[in-house]
Amino acid sequence: MMLFLSWLPLQNVCAQTRPKKMSAKRAYQTTLTNFNTKGQQTIRFDNMGEAVDAHDGEIAVFNGVYYLYGTSYGCGFEWGKKDAPFCGFKVYSSTDMVTWTNRGLLFDASTQVWQSRCNGSTYGCFRPHVVYNKTTRTYVLWINVYDNRVGFRVFTSSAPTGPFTEVAEPTLAVNSNSPVAGLNNGDHDTFVDDDGKGYIAYTDWRTTGTIVIEELTSDYLSGTGKHVKAVTAGNTEAPSLFRRKDLYYVTYSDPNCGYCAGTGTSYKTAKSPLGPWSEGIKISDNSCGGQPSFVSPIELTSGYIYLYGSDLWNNAAKNEALANYYWAPLTFREDGSIMPMVCQENVKLDLAAGSAGTRLKRKGLDRDAGDVGFIRHCDIQGNLWRSQSFVAGRNGILTSISITTFKTGYPNAGMAVELYMADASGLPKGGALKSISIPVENVSWAANQISFSPKISMTKGQQYVMVIKSASTTGCYGFAYQDTVASKQGVASITTDAGKQYVAEKGRTLKFFTVIK
Repeated sequence: MMLFLSWLPLQNVCAQTRPKKMSAKRAYQTTLTNFNTKGQQTIRFDNMGEAVDAHDGEIAVFNGVYYLYGTSYGCGFEWGKKDAPFCGFKVYSSTDMVTWTNRGLLFDASTQVWQSRCNGSTYGCFRPHVVYNKTTRTYVLWINVYDNRVGFRVFTSSAPTGPFTEVAEPTLAVNSNSPVAGLNNGDHDTFVDDDGKGYIAYTDWRTTGTIVIEELTSDYLSGTGKHVKAVTAGNTEAPSLFRRKDLYYVTYSDPNCGYCAGTGTSYKTAKSPLGPWSEGIKISDNSCGGQPSFVSPIELTSGYIYLYGSDLWNNAAKNEALANYYWAPLTFREDGSIMPMVCQENVKLDLAAGSAGTRLKRKGLDRDAGDVGFIRHCDIQGNLWRSQSFVAGRNGILTSISITTFKTGYPNAGMAVELYMADASGLPKGGALKSISIPVENVSWAANQISFSPKISMTKGQQYVMVIKSASTTGCYGFAYQDTVASKQGVASITTDAGKQYVAEKGRTLKFFTVIK
């Protein structure tokens, strides 16, 4: 969600509308980008230009449209911080798995009930998974909670985007007599077999992280009690259950390690969801820099692939708004065994159903750094400032400038943005033409856009500079940038002495756009 700020009175305008239903019915080639040419994680942005903020979830396909479900961290949820709010669960939709549309929250998580269940004073709520029940014609959502005994809560909706409504608390076979609000069960996946039977694979924390698989009731709202324990020996989590041909697979994090960037991925196979299961085989020592999250069947023109996803956690930060994603197909041998993973920079897919996504079209858009290949960095505070120049492409009024930013480490002062004329080198000169202060609470923990309206006259061909700074002595404000693709958007520069001397950063571009009308 974009935050719009005026140079006159400061405004916080938050508007979210539900887009029209999308459909994707024809073949389409898409390219998923995980890393840039230097091997650095790249940020996935939605069609509004905001970083996708849905983690530890899954990609599901309903009616030819791809849906990304996950836990949001942008509002400031921090695991173990008692006053940290719960941000809720988000869903994004896409027709190409590249351009994502933020469809909002699965349910209202701002209520007192949900804050008391999931905020930082609790163990948190995670891992949204959605399946469709053909018999009841409902979408069923399971989430992991730690305020009850069973460790889960269940919801239903008539649409994959929600809103979802909570139903009766489920029952499961394992840890049914354990203490309420204890570390009993968690970290799960839901799966629907070809015959319509549903299953849940979940982690039994009471046995130090063994995996349990249990058959669900016909409506998928609870367990039947039919289950198999100790699919793994322990010290595991994050199971993903799927079927390929006549063989069932469960992948899992090996070992378990919350928010760790680089745990292994192993798998087991069976001829039935309830086993018996084979010995485990490790296919990655580091999950391509993350922790396994899901495996989703995706139909291509040549048949099905099994898309593996891992959360590229941000160095075990307790707030994971800056975490990225790794998505690539698993590869199989003739006998059905999974080959060791080879981490891929880009993945081309010939989707059986898909179409090109489109970014939001902004009237009067003049300069735009785009969304491709950006990474992030955080260091703006004190005497260290950042700047980005741009050349006006037309005469008119500069009605909007947007810069992508975020906060981390709890800054103790707000952020300021100033607009200057540029010298011949694209560096600031003279006094500020306009300036604005942005309160710390108005900056997201995720890489989102801050937009503001200078409302000053622009001259075509004239170069200007925006400067981002903060008086904060703690934490920092960050920015998104790319320096691997040639850009003609202007000059990025840095000063470490509070603006006395700027140094241009050759080939670098911050993520921004301008609107001139």
